[in-house]
Amino acid sequence: MTKTLVTGATGFLGTSLVQRLVARGRTDLRCLVRQGSDVSHLEGVIEKHPDVERFVGSLASVDAAAAAVEGVDTIFHVAAAMGGAPADIFLNTVVTTKNLCEAIARTAPSRGNKPPLFVLVSSFGVYGVADLPRGTVVDEGTPLENKPARRDPYSQGKLRQEKLCWEYHDKGIIRLAVARPGVIYGPRGGAFSARVGLNLFGVFLHLGGRNTLPLTYVDNCAEAIALLGDRPEAAGQVYNVVDDDLVDADDYLRRYKQRVTPLRSVSLPYPVTMLMSHAVERYHRASKGQLPAVFTPYKTKTTWKGNRFSNEKLKAIGWRPIVTTEQGLERTFEHLKARAS
Repeated sequence: MTKTLVTGATGFLGTSLVQRLVARGRTDLRCLVRQGSDVSHLEGVIEKHPDVERFVGSLASVDAAAAAVEGVDTIFHVAAAMGGAPADIFLNTVVTTKNLCEAIARTAPSRGNKPPLFVLVSSFGVYGVADLPRGTVVDEGTPLENKPARRDPYSQGKLRQEKLCWEYHDKGIIRLAVARPGVIYGPRGGAFSARVGLNLFGVFLHLGGRNTLPLTYVDNCAEAIALLGDRPEAAGQVYNVVDDDLVDADDYLRRYKQRVTPLRSVSLPYPVTMLMSHAVERYHRASKGQLPAVFTPYKTKTTWKGNRFSNEKLKAIGWRPIVTTEQGLERTFEHLKARAS
């Protein structure tokens, strides 16, 4: 009997993905969890569905990963570093993915040498938007970032992860489908994306202005990823994952202040942010790195210049949001308010 592997199954997105897979009738799940991980959010699913397996393991080596992929014909690869030092991101995003792919190659006889469908959760961070005109629609044909060293370590890691997976796809070891979510939000998630602004020195700098936020509610994102696992035609394809009825950064911050807490904030127009970023970059160089380069002109153009976002390709294979943006924001702010009190 074949199995479906979910890596990162105890995380914010991974837990929701397990729930959506079960709701879609896929209970032959092997949920990869690291030793010592908090599995409380998975326990309810496992108790109701005895076919769902909690598999304690790791992707730290090919040998460890091989045990997880034995007999698996579909893989949802969610696990990745969300932040931290560049070396940690490289290890927990790129190296672990290479170990997983090598393990798939090693265990090919356990699935009759048929390459498994491999659904990779990537990110909007791989797109190179800095030099695009303001308001450009970001879709699957948008060029990838060609100056990764000028971006953040997370985006660099995701770019290398995608490149690595396409190499294994081209070798016939996996059949790759890539989901590129925008900003995933919901209960258990963070309050703010950097696209809205940054907390600095006790003040929230609102930098997003009227820019559209590429939001996807966690359950909608999980539903999209689960759908790719049921669509053979998704192999070899990339799909953006963003919701309908997107709000802008101004609207998000206003609602947050109304529903959660009256946050003290200062709004900076884009031209002012660009001037600040040039100054910060100069001081960063003059101080030989002692002043962190929180802003650089390149990062500012990438994050706050403003784009629009398409989900048409994903909709063409049958995806629809199961939670509206209005509902998603309400649930999220309710959770954040309860967490803050």
